[in-house]
Amino acid sequence: MTEPKTIEELKAEIGRSFTICGCKGKVVTAEDGKKHFEIECKSKADREEVAALFEEEAILRVNPKMVLEEPAPEPVTES
Repeated sequence: MTEPKTIEELKAEIGRSFTICGCKGKVVTAEDGKKHFEIECKSKADREEVAALFEEEAILRVNPKMVLEEPAPEPVTES
């Protein structure tokens, strides 16, 4: 029998769960420390839609609260 989860563990799970195309997903950490997605769908059609999305190009965006300065370009030296 497994022990009940602590409040901190439950909060962490909530922060790592999401819904996409009607499927419920979560981020899982394996024993080796690597993270991956586990997604459960109610229908094969939903599963196929999620799979098609993951097969396409992924666009990842960061939306920081503050705009970070771009690094200054390195000066070009002529030889």
